[in-house]
Amino acid sequence: MVTPAEPSDRNLLAAMARGDTGALRSLNARYGGRLAALANRFLGDQADAEEVAADVLWQAWRQAASFDPARGSVASWLVTIARSRSLDRLRARQARRAPVIAEADSEPVADPAAALDEAHRGRMVRRAIDGLEANQRVVLEMAYFSDLSHAEIAEKLSMPLGTVKTRVRSAMLSLRQALGGQRE
Repeated sequence: MVTPAEPSDRNLLAAMARGDTGALRSLNARYGGRLAALANRFLGDQADAEEVAADVLWQAWRQAASFDPARGSVASWLVTIARSRSLDRLRARQARRAPVIAEADSEPVADPAAALDEAHRGRMVRRAIDGLEANQRVVLEMAYFSDLSHAEIAEKLSMPLGTVKTRVRSAMLSLRQALGGQRE
């Protein structure tokens, strides 16, 4: 709770936009624990949760000047960023987990028909990916083959997060359309 002597959240962000590191410390003292607790509910790992909270505050520092109070409060902005970062980290963690290999008594026998079908499907997917616009293909490859979150892609390509998300979605819709008529 902000007492009359303490600056408001908006004032802290304005000070951060001017480069005031003390304002960042104050915002951290005010929200750091809550952001870490929120991230911990998603991730179940305190170290990861604290890292997410630090990432959120670092993003707030970098984007303080672009905060739009008409879109909501500082607290809701920070919570939204924390939720998004937590989900990105959770998805990345799940994607990195090695698939569980069932123990078998003997080595499975390769099915030649299945191998041909898999090769055929692989060629269809490669053709569909090659047919995407270059800007869609780049973000899609970064998201799925480099295991980067949307936020990491936006940072690497120096573009807004919304643009990255739109391009990934457009690419997926284009792939769905290109591959939809090729099912057997």
